[in-house]
Order: sequence, then C-alpha cells, then structure tokens
Amino acid sequence: HMPRYVALLRGINVGKAKQVSMTDLVAVVQACGGTDVHTVLRSGNVVFGSEGPVAAAAIEAALVRRAGVASSVLVVGGDALRRIAAENPLIEVATDPSRLMVGFTSQPPDGSLAPDAASLAPEVLVVGERAVYQWCPDGVMASRVPASFWKGVAPVVTVRNWRTVLRLVKLVQPS
Repeated sequence: HMPRYVALLRGINVGKAKQVSMTDLVAVVQACGGTDVHTVLRSGNVVFGSEGPVAAAAIEAALVRRAGVASSVLVVGGDALRRIAAENPLIEVATDPSRLMVGFTSQPPDGSLAPDAASLAPEVLVVGERAVYQWCPDGVMASRVPASFWKGVAPVVTVRNWRTVLRLVKLVQPS
C-alpha cells in the first residue's frame, strides 16, 4: 500500500481571507503527484497517497499558479501524524476536543520562548518534540499565549483542533 500524507495549509478559508475551493485544492495536490486525494473540512487539510514525499514548496507554488493564493504548507507523513497524536500530553486534561489544539511546526519547536505556566492558567501549553499542544478551556479566542511565542517557536506553525487531528489520523491509517 502507498504511504499516506497530510498537507496542512495555513490560514485558508478562515473568514474572508484566502478563499480556496476544495476542487482547486485537490487538483493542486494531484498536480504535485498526490493520488487518492481527499480534503477534510474547508480549513486546508488534504490527505493523499504518494510513493515519495511531496515537497511543501511544490504545493505552495502550484496553489499560487492555480488559485492565486499564497499559503504556507506543511506536509506531514502518516507515521509522523500518528506519533504527534500519540504524544499529546493533554488528553487527560482536556474535556472538549474542539478546545484542545495541536500546533504543527515546520521544524522541531523551540520551547525556550514558552510563557510561564502560571501566566496562562487555566490554559495549558506544552512544547513537545514535534508539535505544540495547547488546552484552551475558555476557547481559542481567549488564549493568553502571546503572538510572539507562535512567531518564534518555528518558521511555520499551523494549528488544528483535536477533533480534526483524530479525523486526519483515521484517514492516514494504512489500508
């Protein structure tokens, strides 16, 4: 069976910014060599098969060509996605999967900028080896994590809630 990947696009179809149709998104990933391509929600999640890794830069360039939209893309292999999910240290703490967030990063995240835990309470932030985990009991909009943390933790970060992560994990399982 062919390895499965997820392309995570940053900041598309959120509010009025950067609207991209799912048809265009599927075509872009197919043009970059992806097969059996599926989108999940409208927030820029594409699951696909490929014999070898598809470069995020290739998807970014194809998206600009086809849809005129610039978006940072992270490509995460199925195995890596399953590890990131399995390593979530906040599953026991979180009571609502829509408020448990996973920040996917373009390189191992730099935890040195993490705010002091006491300053965030009741929110919880954990910088893992491959991702940043965040529990936002009062909702994401009420997060106390400063923007400077997200800008400094890795060159590219894109966040998904736990419900979406679990859907993606299910879709990358080897058939």
